[in-house]
Amino acid sequence: MHYGYPKYVSVAQKRAKAEKKLAALKKKNPGIQPVVIEGQALAKTWWGKAWDKNLERYADYANRIGRGRSYVRHGAVLDLQIQPGKVSGLVMGSTTTPYQVTVTIKPIPPKQWQHIKDQCKEKMESIKQLMAGKFPKALEDLFTQKEKGLFPSPKEIELDCSCPDSAVMCKHVAAVLYGIGARLDQDPGLFFVLRKAKVNDLVAETVKETKKDLLNRSKKKSPRIIDEESRNLSDMFGIDLDMDESAPLPPAGPKPPTKASPKPGKTKAGKSKPGRPKATRAEKKPPRSAGTGKKPASAKIKNAAGIETLFRRRTKRHTTAAEVIEKSDMAPQKVRNILSGLLRKGKLERVSRGVYKWVRPEPR
Repeated sequence: MHYGYPKYVSVAQKRAKAEKKLAALKKKNPGIQPVVIEGQALAKTWWGKAWDKNLERYADYANRIGRGRSYVRHGAVLDLQIQPGKVSGLVMGSTTTPYQVTVTIKPIPPKQWQHIKDQCKEKMESIKQLMAGKFPKALEDLFTQKEKGLFPSPKEIELDCSCPDSAVMCKHVAAVLYGIGARLDQDPGLFFVLRKAKVNDLVAETVKETKKDLLNRSKKKSPRIIDEESRNLSDMFGIDLDMDESAPLPPAGPKPPTKASPKPGKTKAGKSKPGRPKATRAEKKPPRSAGTGKKPASAKIKNAAGIETLFRRRTKRHTTAAEVIEKSDMAPQKVRNILSGLLRKGKLERVSRGVYKWVRPEPR
């Protein structure tokens, strides 16, 4: 007898039930994205922690959001999809059918977004740290300012769950909210998708404003070096920045060596006779394109197979997306799409944002 109270279910039983349901859902929908928490912390990077902290500081949420911690930690969030202005989730509860949760978030008001962009100018290094999951103190106050920063307030969030609980903030909704923070750990760019803000606008404006300032402050840095830093930032965000291409970067690697002067051969009698000079290392190397100092187009990577080959040859080192783009004859976005496909197939592992390594063993 339970005297009107729900039957006690252990954590192990709840976890086993969720795993069984998840396996069944994956057969019908391979694209399902469960929230997996590794370790005790629900969030590990600045983005995930800031998201959770923002929710917990509002009185509307503080008293009830804690109910979702155990749910998300024990694998009850079977699916979580982040779209522009909307998050859809499936949460395993006491019934056999998962509850459907919907979180709707309003976009950042235009004036508020413009204010944030203006404040971010001349802070390119802080933005790079932020998107890499590090803790940028220079932007913390700006981004987390209550009701004026990037993170939404309760009045900008609408919650809905299919469970019978009459409370707006039920434990299933709370689990999804914490799940969003865990997902931002993996891909901070999803935050801007959720709030319908164009992150490339933020970065592009910051880069343009920073270029002149960096050149004025440092006599050592040239426009080409600034453009290289901008390209690295572009790769980190996974976007294409509109940069000045009138001054291209110098080709990577040493300059081609000059040909050695041919030496005359000698006969047995010691007399000189015209001989064929030995080929130097420079002559044995493939010719470079005239005027560019680059290898001919045939040496460029042209497809996904070429990218796989590149990573197989570098099993003991990490490779950045920028390196792959440089060695490729394809558009940067196509290269990123191929890298994303290799990640999904389990052939690559993301070491950090924009840095990958080959993980699939070679067939015997």
